[in-house]
Amino acid sequence: MRIFDPHIHMTSRTTDDYERMAAAGVRALVEPAFWLGQPRTNAGSFTDYFDALTGWEPFRASQFGIRHHCAIALNPKEANDPRCREVLGVLPRYLAMDGVVAVGEVGYDSMTPEEDEVFAAQLQLAVEHGLPVLVHTPHRDKQRGTRRTLDVLRESGIEPGRVVVDHLNEVTVGLVADSGCWMGFSIYPDTKMSPDRMAAVLRAYGPDRMLVNSAADWGRSDPLLTRSTGQAMLAAGFTDDDVDRVLWRNPVEFYGQSGRLEIAGTEAGAASGANVPAPVFAGNSIARGGS
Repeated sequence: MRIFDPHIHMTSRTTDDYERMAAAGVRALVEPAFWLGQPRTNAGSFTDYFDALTGWEPFRASQFGIRHHCAIALNPKEANDPRCREVLGVLPRYLAMDGVVAVGEVGYDSMTPEEDEVFAAQLQLAVEHGLPVLVHTPHRDKQRGTRRTLDVLRESGIEPGRVVVDHLNEVTVGLVADSGCWMGFSIYPDTKMSPDRMAAVLRAYGPDRMLVNSAADWGRSDPLLTRSTGQAMLAAGFTDDDVDRVLWRNPVEFYGQSGRLEIAGTEAGAASGANVPAPVFAGNSIARGGS
C-alpha cells in the first residue's frame, strides 16, 4: 500500500514518526502551515517557521525516503491577531519556492470579519501564483462554516477543482461534493473521522475528488491512520486499486496542479535510511542529528 498524506503537521512529530510512516507505506506528504498551539507575536516567528517547512522538514523526511512538500499561509486562527497581518506581505516570497505546492491552511476558525479579509486575500495570492488551495473548515458550527467557505470561494472566482475543503464529515461532505471542490477528511483517534466512517463515506460518494489525511499534529493524533483507512476500505469490499486511488493517485492529481510535485523514485518503496547531506539555511550548516 503506497500512501501520500495530503495534510500532516510533521513539525509537531518526532523523527521516529517519519520512520514508522515510511515502514507503513507513506512515501510523500504535504505539510500545511498551521497554528503552533500558542500565539505568535510577530511576523518574524512565521518566517522562521516557513523556513523550517521549506528546508529542515524536507531534510528530515528524506532520511526515510519520504518526499516532503508544504503549503504556506497565514492560518485562520492567527488571522485575527493584528500582530500577524504583516505575514501577508511575506507570503509571495515563499509561494514562489519549488517545494511549496499549495496555499494553506486558509479559511475559518471563528468566522470573523478579519478571517473573511485574510481568506479572500490569500485566495487571490493562490490565483496569482497558480497554486491549489487547502481550506480549513471551522471545528465549531461546521455546517455554517462550510457554507460560508463555499460562498467565499465562489466570490473569489477560483476554479473549484483547484481547491480542497478539508476537515469534512458526514454532515458537510454533500455540500462540497456539489460544489466541484475536492473533499478532504482528517482521520483522528477520538474526533473528526474514523477509518470505518471514512469507508462508509467513500461507499456513499465514491472516490472522485476525495483526499484522506491524518492531520497529525501536537494534539492526540496518529500519522498511521491513513493506512488504517486503507485497511478499513479493503475490509469494506473496496479493491486495492480503489485504495491506491484514494491514498495515492488522488493527492498526486490534486497537488500536481501546482507543477511542483516531486515524487520520482517514491513509488518503488520504503525508507532506505540512506545518509544524505545536511542542508544549508541562510549560510548556516545544520548538522544531521543535532538537537
